[in-house]
Amino acid sequence: MEQNAPTFKHILPLQIRFNDIDMMGHVNNAVIMEFFDYGKMHYFDQLGIKVEQEDVTIVIVHYETDFCGQIFLNTSTEVRTKVERIGQKSLHVLQHIVSDGQLKAVCRTVMSGYNRITKSSEFIPEKLKTAIADYEN
Repeated sequence: MEQNAPTFKHILPLQIRFNDIDMMGHVNNAVIMEFFDYGKMHYFDQLGIKVEQEDVTIVIVHYETDFCGQIFLNTSTEVRTKVERIGQKSLHVLQHIVSDGQLKAVCRTVMSGYNRITKSSEFIPEKLKTAIADYEN
């Protein structure tokens, strides 16, 4: 494990399926991105926030991913998620995928407040900010 790794409260075990494996014999990078999305969805569900059902919600506006190692079938794998920073209209999510105790991928995601009705940028809802602050502290 890396030195000075951040502390994550939200850890979600993942099941590696046969169809996640590509011709190189490891989990395909596109599947790893799905794992990150699954981790974010589960994180917000845990907070009691159904982002897909809110009129004012959050959407992904930027991904940045580092692939640090391969993930193989039959390994103990998990995605770890935390919100690092919340601004007026954006929040920054940090995620790690760890397999058999080793860091395999890091993703930083910027999410923006979004109003589904007006289809425009919006402030991050206060109930989301409060839920994140309560969970992370």
